[in-house]
Amino acid sequence: QVQLVESGGGLVQAGGSLRLSCAASGSIFSIDAMGWYRQALGKQRELVALITGKSITAYADSVKGRFTISRDNAKNTVYLQMNILKPEDTAVYYCYVNSVGPTVRDPARGYWGQGTQVTVSS
Repeated sequence: QVQLVESGGGLVQAGGSLRLSCAASGSIFSIDAMGWYRQALGKQRELVALITGKSITAYADSVKGRFTISRDNAKNTVYLQMNILKPEDTAVYYCYVNSVGPTVRDPARGYWGQGTQVTVSS
């Protein structure tokens, strides 16, 4: 099993910044993709940003130029730097990790964090 611990959410005014962190621990041999999703009230969960094992990144159009995803492989941690936040960014943000473990022979599996609330006031 892999455990994901998220931190960094909170309440911020429009135009402000927040940095989310998600640390993975447990039966990890290697981590491939890491990402952030969000789910606003009454809406479906959507991809915000993704970073592959080779640090190739992808972003939702709505956050391009404002959000930056990064990872620290030594710490099994993924970050989401969110700048110029807008009220429409308000949502619960979920970390996602695709990992292999505990040995190289085990299949890759996806894991979700518990979610962290981000609220942007206008």
